[in-house]
Amino acid sequence: MLSPMKLDSTASALCGILFLAGSAAPLVSAAVVSASSSRPNVLLILTDDMRWDAMSCAGNPHLQTPHIDRLAAEGVRFANAFCTTSLCSPSRASILSGLYAHAHGVLNNFTEYPADLPSFPRILQSAGYETAYIGKWHMGENNDERRPGFDYFVTHKGQGKYYDTEFNIDGARQALPGYYTRAVTDLAVRWLERPRSKPFLLMLGHKAPHSFYIPEPRYSNSFDRIEIPYPDTAFRLEDKPLWVALRLDTWHGIYGPLFEWRKAFPDRRPEAVKDFAAMTRAYWGTIRSVDDSVGRLRRALEISGQLDRTLILFMGDNGLLNGEHGMVDKRTMHEPSIRIPIVLRYPPLIPPSQPRVIRSQVLTVDVAPSILDLCGAPPLEKIHGRSWRHLVHGNDPGWRTSWFYEYNYEKQFPYTPNVRGVRTDRWKYVRYPHGDGGPDRHLAELYDLQNDPEERRNLIRDPRYAGQLESLKLELARCQRTAGLEQDSMPLDEGIQSALPEQSIR
Repeated sequence: MLSPMKLDSTASALCGILFLAGSAAPLVSAAVVSASSSRPNVLLILTDDMRWDAMSCAGNPHLQTPHIDRLAAEGVRFANAFCTTSLCSPSRASILSGLYAHAHGVLNNFTEYPADLPSFPRILQSAGYETAYIGKWHMGENNDERRPGFDYFVTHKGQGKYYDTEFNIDGARQALPGYYTRAVTDLAVRWLERPRSKPFLLMLGHKAPHSFYIPEPRYSNSFDRIEIPYPDTAFRLEDKPLWVALRLDTWHGIYGPLFEWRKAFPDRRPEAVKDFAAMTRAYWGTIRSVDDSVGRLRRALEISGQLDRTLILFMGDNGLLNGEHGMVDKRTMHEPSIRIPIVLRYPPLIPPSQPRVIRSQVLTVDVAPSILDLCGAPPLEKIHGRSWRHLVHGNDPGWRTSWFYEYNYEKQFPYTPNVRGVRTDRWKYVRYPHGDGGPDRHLAELYDLQNDPEERRNLIRDPRYAGQLESLKLELARCQRTAGLEQDSMPLDEGIQSALPEQSIR
């Protein structure tokens, strides 16, 4: 994978403006906001485990994504977009609700989105929008039934398969033959072609590029000639906490099974990099099909005359480590794990002739308030995110310059400790609380992202940065308080384990 781009160097002591999470806001009546032809349609395309740099418009020299690039070339690319918890279900719940995981309660991949918790689709539905969800929902492993807020709902149980997944298509279960990405895109295009008198919201949830990576045959050999080594940061662990090295041979380490691309493991031989390269090529291959899907959806909107009246938002739910610091998967607060792609096309906000790259830090919790703001719908109350409508035009001087990250240790995937950290425009401080209220037992991490965007040098023990460290500790505590996390409960860290997760939940 590619190294992160050099980040914006502007630093500030101001904490990001957050609103205290509280009681759920009541849903609005459709009469509050009348259906109007001036209100935009919304198409939200959500990928699973897609890195921020897995697009040619973000600088990837190998993976070409012309249709995603076209959206960016006619709209906005948020170059510094992040998830607040790098795990699928918690992050998806944050996208829907505008809340951090500790507030919405979806703390792992096995918890349902709370039925009584407001979401931006429920607000839009009550405001007169026709709403649909198609694809991977991934909140509630064994539930493929319709969720609140959607008039039309298509999903499946569990992770789904790249081929021949059984879907619950608006109440009727049916195995759809063929490749997942193409199947859900077919359903989405057919839904877009329906006649309607209301503005619409369509959310399309791709499985790709989530493991186990299986490209379509036409893309399965696209990257065979590209040499892919382990990132050199995989071998620079001297100043990292010990748990990072302990992860190397596990399900989430570069010497482990690599999501079954390596059959005999752990394998520390230099020649075993061939398995890592094969895995990476397959990952990129699945994204080629996602890009094709974006092109098909755009064409469907063009044919129906809805393209310039539709807010198209392309994004990922969380990032992905691909060998950096010897790790695969996500969950940690290192840059590849938390950075996500977000690309927006909406001509009434940004004319296609005047595209922009926004370098301010935007978060998953900003998606819901931004969509509702641009749709002229009532806002979600007491949430943590905020609309980036004014930010896009460069006139939001109070935009956040820091935010905090949270992740809780999972017994089902015991390869990452509890994580709490703060990221500013320049600095990052990460700590690993044990969960018993006592002192941290893992070495913390401190990085100067302006001068060290790949997080090669942990400054936590360097006395020259003691003042900066104390400032970041205070900033982390302040951001947590502002987000209503004064009582920070978390599971007990039971250590890095070597056993593989159960087959049914991989």
